[in-house]
Amino acid sequence: MTSTTDTKPPLTILRAAPRGFCAGVDRAIKIVEMALEKWGAPVYVRHEIVHNKYVVDGLREKGAVFVEELDECPPDRPVIFSAHGVPKSVPKAAQAREMTFVDATCPLVSKVHIEAARHHENGLQMVMIGHAGHPETVGTMGQLPEGEVLLVEEPEDVATLQVRDPGRLAFVTQTTLSVDDTAAVVEALKARFPAIVGPHKEDICYATTNRQEAVKAMAPRADAILVVGAPNSSNSKRLVEVGAANGCAYAQLVRDASDIDWRALEGVRVLALTAGASAPEVLVEGVVDAFRARFDVTVEDVVTAEENVEFKVPRVLRVPA
Repeated sequence: MTSTTDTKPPLTILRAAPRGFCAGVDRAIKIVEMALEKWGAPVYVRHEIVHNKYVVDGLREKGAVFVEELDECPPDRPVIFSAHGVPKSVPKAAQAREMTFVDATCPLVSKVHIEAARHHENGLQMVMIGHAGHPETVGTMGQLPEGEVLLVEEPEDVATLQVRDPGRLAFVTQTTLSVDDTAAVVEALKARFPAIVGPHKEDICYATTNRQEAVKAMAPRADAILVVGAPNSSNSKRLVEVGAANGCAYAQLVRDASDIDWRALEGVRVLALTAGASAPEVLVEGVVDAFRARFDVTVEDVVTAEENVEFKVPRVLRVPA
């Protein structure tokens, strides 16, 4: 008797390691869950705590209410600021309303905020490399007075920058950018402004860098790459771009298994699979299961780094020992 697997075409799935949740995302989700345990529902969250619908919907079912602005929150309920960070004006407004609030900003984003403030105190005007309108960019630019942070997205933007003093500049970056694309912008900044001061350590976070390196390792071997992540997730979209830029003929972002374009994957024999830093592992497992239903699947883990980073939750949520 012929087994069912004999009728399925073979497929090797190269599964990136590391992939999925980073320490900042894990911490932010825990903060919402712990706030619900401490104060009960509802707990308000300004902006999506992380950019993933599955995660947000799960927290919503537990009693979290997601809003875009602080004035949508009642003053007698706790509010949490998302992992992307917020402008300084937001906690000030919460304090003015005597609200209970918890800042879930990723510590690596907070590090960029501190860098920007330090440079400002030293009299330097800031240039931020980031995506206009992204919550992290808005939050970082909002750490300083208006006009003190100039935004650039592409190397071409550097030529049109109008700065106060070319000899008194510093730059920071959004933490979820493409490592290679950012390097090109930094090169353009240094070429035009030789005295510009950069961060002591790269602003792009370890998880973003590690996930991009894993994609670079897999892309030349793969016929296609799928990145599990949300359409509004910056780091997830960068993974798609990195895959395409490193030799993979087909690179696609999928929210979950239901997004897979099977027609586009006809004839694929080696598939690379990864997930953005805000995508839970259950969604990756769902994609693998969907392929198992159609292919005789062999999974090969491609390990390019080990991650053991963990961030503490705010003291206000910790249970006394």
